[in-house]
Amino acid sequence: MTKKLINQGAEAKIFLYKNIIYKQRIKKSYRHPIIDEQIRVRRTRHEAKLLKKAYESKINVPKILMSDKFNLEIEFLKGDKLSDTLNKYDDEKQFKVMQNLGKETAKLHDDNIIHADLTTSNVILKEDKVFIIDFGLGFISNKIEDKAVDLHLIKQALIAKHFQNQERLFKNFLKGYRPKELNKILERLSAVEKRGRYRH
Repeated sequence: MTKKLINQGAEAKIFLYKNIIYKQRIKKSYRHPIIDEQIRVRRTRHEAKLLKKAYESKINVPKILMSDKFNLEIEFLKGDKLSDTLNKYDDEKQFKVMQNLGKETAKLHDDNIIHADLTTSNVILKEDKVFIIDFGLGFISNKIEDKAVDLHLIKQALIAKHFQNQERLFKNFLKGYRPKELNKILERLSAVEKRGRYRH
């Protein structure tokens, strides 16, 4: 079986074979071998649990097929990666996609799932459905701060990669984003952004 390497980050190698994504946690030589193994096992199990929880809550995420100590097998979603294609869509489609991303993010947050790397690089558009992928940095939290930081991340991603239309894109994201704690999260987002400005 020949797997095709399609991505390699600091934490994992991503392979594709047929319709399955294989995610392998990378050994870190600078860490003690026992500590390194513990970290990789914990992160792999944690990501598997997050994906399963989100999938069972009817949130648009890829289905997890198998997990072991260091590896995940995940359903491959054949579609557009938003970071590559969002700017190519007409305005109407861009706004619809962002509203749908807002809806899926609200579902995550109502389930206390924090993505922690919410950018257009981790969103796939498949047959007009928006799917959120790569929960490698994600965690469970009911803190308003953590949910606000997810919003800050997607806003910064829009500014960085989709600046031509970023204000309207984020406004449409917020049209779809209607979690139970909306007002508290938006208030905290404002505070998070002010902190960011003061650091520069």
